[in-house]
Amino acid sequence: MGANTTNVTDATFEAEVLKSDKPVLVDFWAEWCAPCKALGPTLDEVAGEYKDKVKVVKINIDENPGAPSQFGVRSIPTLILFKAGQQVDQSLGNIPKAQVVSLIKKALE
Repeated sequence: MGANTTNVTDATFEAEVLKSDKPVLVDFWAEWCAPCKALGPTLDEVAGEYKDKVKVVKINIDENPGAPSQFGVRSIPTLILFKAGQQVDQSLGNIPKAQVVSLIKKALE
């Protein structure tokens, strides 16, 4: 976990993500996933740049199987953007920073 991202669990997902007053970008990841680890610093950097507008959280799919199955996550890393409790967009794989920013900007329009 980076300095600007927060870990969530199945138990805290609803409060932290679905009931958040600002858009939330959720990173579904696992410890053994190399692309997930590669994406981590990018997400932390973007989270720092947009911290007043968007919350960036990470959920470990091995420790928390509920949320990934609820939202149909079949491969990781998967980023899902939520706004007002609704899934707005998603992206698969280790994407470049520009794509992460583009994803976040959709929630700010």
